[in-house]
Amino acid sequence: MTLYPLRLQPALHVKVWGGRRLHTVLGKALPTDEPYGESWELHDTATVADGPLTGRTLGDLLREYGTDLIGTGNDPADGFPLLAKLIDASEWLSVQVHPNDQQARELEGEPRGKTEAWYVLAAEPGARLVIGVQPGTPAAVLARAIHDGRLHNLLVYAEVGVGDVLFTPAGTIHALGPGLLIYEIQQSSDTTYRLYDWGRVGLDGQPRPLHIEKGLAVANLETLPVIRRTGDSALPVVDIVQCSYFHTLLHQLNPRNGARVALDTRGRFHALTCIEGTATVEAGGVRVELAAGQTALVPACIGAYTLSGTARVLRAFQPETA
Repeated sequence: MTLYPLRLQPALHVKVWGGRRLHTVLGKALPTDEPYGESWELHDTATVADGPLTGRTLGDLLREYGTDLIGTGNDPADGFPLLAKLIDASEWLSVQVHPNDQQARELEGEPRGKTEAWYVLAAEPGARLVIGVQPGTPAAVLARAIHDGRLHNLLVYAEVGVGDVLFTPAGTIHALGPGLLIYEIQQSSDTTYRLYDWGRVGLDGQPRPLHIEKGLAVANLETLPVIRRTGDSALPVVDIVQCSYFHTLLHQLNPRNGARVALDTRGRFHALTCIEGTATVEAGGVRVELAAGQTALVPACIGAYTLSGTARVLRAFQPETA
């Protein structure tokens, strides 16, 4: 069967810090009254919503189509290389840190680490992130603060608003704060070392485990990331984030900027997440409609396609150096 643009049905995840804005803001149908924190838009567990491949998971399609789906330079056996999420934080997420590729292989036997970036979709007044600890804090001091339940005194906080971007390379100590709705693009890894959980318990009523030794072994204690402000840009294309693992652009389609853009996968898959309005993806006579909060995967083998509508769409892909 020939591949086509795939509108995806995400995998939804209940989180102790989650809420209901995936439904109230982004229109997602939440199956229970529990607090949903994450919608895994692009992942092996996402399923195809339309067409002949309806109901198939990306993991299943990856085993069948391999590099036609994800492009050369990736090993299909390692699963989808990127993970795109929508995150609703009604409370503080845990303070955490992730390993890089080499550390993930050495510490966990995993094929990749976790470098990620956040793009703020909505923010309540005063919403904040944790972007690290006070530079130069010794690991022993940090460990003692964690054990004593006072790590919050050593954290560096930053207030954020709509359109702000935080790139967090592996090793960055970070956390999302209450009142934030986020688009996240990352290496496809769930390896997380939790350093601090604000003294709360999980959904099972028990404290969630910490990973202090491994976390401090991979943590960057010397520098802080810089928040980029993109919310005021009215350009047709806004560069959101770029690194060796992923590149994300924001397409702002409207009568002034142009309501149609011609794109090409150039042998690399594209993940399109509509964050406002309605967009149409068209290739080879197949049209896929995206409402706000929906994601489509354009397989690597598609080549030329068009994106049109009155919408704001985030497009994530692997750079050619990946």
